[in-house]
Amino acid sequence: QVQLVESGGGLVQTGGSLRLSCAASGRTFSGYPRGWFRQAPGKEREFVAATNWNGGSTDYADSVKGRFTISRDNAKNTVYLQMNSLTPEDTGVYFCAAHRFLYSSPSHDGREFAYWGQGTQVTVSS
Repeated sequence: QVQLVESGGGLVQTGGSLRLSCAASGRTFSGYPRGWFRQAPGKEREFVAATNWNGGSTDYADSVKGRFTISRDNAKNTVYLQMNSLTPEDTGVYFCAAHRFLYSSPSHDGREFAYWGQGTQVTVSS
């Protein structure tokens, strides 16, 4: 059974940092792009960041560029999201995902991701 399990969420003050992790089990995703998405209360899910299979190509939503960094460790089948300078607008449930296609480019489109985690809550207080 394939599972993606996020961890590292929590409550942080404005300007603080968090590091999210997403560990995969049941199969390897070392050749597949990985991504992070988030959903704020009452809003649709939105793209946050994505990386290609080896971390050599990454992409970010404009709202997080310069503050968030996505990385991966294929030996651990894990992807990370380092979040700095957090603001209340970053509050939401953060989901990690694994892409459908081998060696594809990073994608903003959630429909291109086949596997999803259950999410981890990030709350930024003002």
